[in-house]
Amino acid sequence: MKVIIAAAGTAGHINPGISIANKIKEQEPNSEIIFIGTNRGLEKDLVPRAGYKLKTIDAYGLNFKEPDKIIKTLKGFREARKIIKEFKPDVVIGTGGYICGAVITEANRLKIPTLLHESNAFPGKAVKMLSRITDCILVGFEDAKQRLNTAKKVVVTGNPTKIRDLNLSKERKEKIIKDEIGMDPKKPILLVFGGSQGAKAINDAVIKIIKAKSNKNYQIIWAPGPIQYNIIKDELQSSSNINIDKIPNTKIYPYIYNMEEIMNISDLFICRSGAMTINEVSIVGKPAIFIPLPGVSQNHQEYNARVLEKIGAAKIILNKDLENTDLNAYVENIIYNKELLSKMGKKAKEVSDINALDKIYKEIKKCILHKY
Repeated sequence: MKVIIAAAGTAGHINPGISIANKIKEQEPNSEIIFIGTNRGLEKDLVPRAGYKLKTIDAYGLNFKEPDKIIKTLKGFREARKIIKEFKPDVVIGTGGYICGAVITEANRLKIPTLLHESNAFPGKAVKMLSRITDCILVGFEDAKQRLNTAKKVVVTGNPTKIRDLNLSKERKEKIIKDEIGMDPKKPILLVFGGSQGAKAINDAVIKIIKAKSNKNYQIIWAPGPIQYNIIKDELQSSSNINIDKIPNTKIYPYIYNMEEIMNISDLFICRSGAMTINEVSIVGKPAIFIPLPGVSQNHQEYNARVLEKIGAAKIILNKDLENTDLNAYVENIIYNKELLSKMGKKAKEVSDINALDKIYKEIKKCILHKY
């Protein structure tokens, strides 16, 4: 099988593409897979790190106030067409980012089967526009299906992810926490992350907890994002003379590459509510305090978070309310209550779909064989 995967920008777009690529390779080891992305996003790091070749083109959102970017994007369509014609794929798959517009459109013009995966409960404008020409759209949530009325075909598959529930024994979990992370196995762990781009509002709230030394009885593992990491490092040093590498009960990393392991040893999460995050939280069966990213298309992060909130698996703090909210009180109300932690975690498990990649692979094969 020869496959092109279009994915760019954030890890929420790129990691699903990598997960799909890995599944194809698992089923058909001789498959040839390349990615098309930009030279600006995290794909530059994550795709080669996963062992796949990355081709880059220009792609931006269509903002008519920036004509230079429109010209570059139109050039990107020609670049995408050239790559597709040279590689001659059996199928082209889009998992997110501006890149999908050019790649899916040109593949369609060349009569190559196309698939899009929409991870969010509320599909974005680009997906809705491309739904008219894409052979099939795979969605992560049932709620998304009813919002794609113009699509040729929509299949609910769940969201692909590399994260698994490792079912760690008590002994194994304690060994990881003590020997690999360097923390106390007897204290609960709060995992904080804001997605690959970081989340300033979340970061500011966690800085308050650290400066007040509120986490004396629980530990924090925190990934503020590569750009925010250096800002936070300087802020802690200059304002409070705090060395980022020597904070009691706290480990701060620019980016967590072993996220599967870290999620499995943590007790509670504070995070945004991108679709991939929702799926990963549910797979590992852990409670979360979601702080949806505001201003995103169709407010989809809040829609995503409500999926877990309404079944009792999560709490939500809106971004606009975070500054005036005692985040530490939210944490302490959950993290010390083992019964509540277990109950919320079990509820999260109810919406997990560990078979998403099997379903996606099945649809890819159907698409190639023109069975739609």
